[in-house]
Amino acid sequence: MIPKDVDPSQIITVKNGFQGRLVYKSKRTGERFVWDGFGAEQDMELGELRNARNSNKKYFINNWFMFDEPWVVDYLGMGKFYKLSISIEGFDELFEKPAAEIEATIAKLSDGQKKSIAYRAKQLIADGGIDSNKTITTLERCLGTELIER
Repeated sequence: MIPKDVDPSQIITVKNGFQGRLVYKSKRTGERFVWDGFGAEQDMELGELRNARNSNKKYFINNWFMFDEPWVVDYLGMGKFYKLSISIEGFDELFEKPAAEIEATIAKLSDGQKKSIAYRAKQLIADGGIDSNKTITTLERCLGTELIER
């Protein structure tokens, strides 16, 4: 639900939903926002997010900008791109689900989130966080990428 009195100058915390360094430069002010890694946070004015929507929709389409407050995407008119997205905290939980559920979830994700899932899966496989062959095989099939070198 969108709050009734929305102040465009209010500060919104934006999390990096991209696996890696994310940079956004305001076309209006020239200000640069840099997130050093996945899940990193930057504060932006709601009005600046509206400018980003108008000039760089890919940040929303690919779920590179993530928000703790769901009303923000509705206010920006970007809700359709987030309806099926996984929260940053939900990434690791996905890997613990049964194969059929992993498959169903990944099928609904944006290309941006699929790339982030693949990147995170590779990290966890390397660290021993994902060691189920069934899970790895399911992820590789759904994501269309090799996660471990054979």
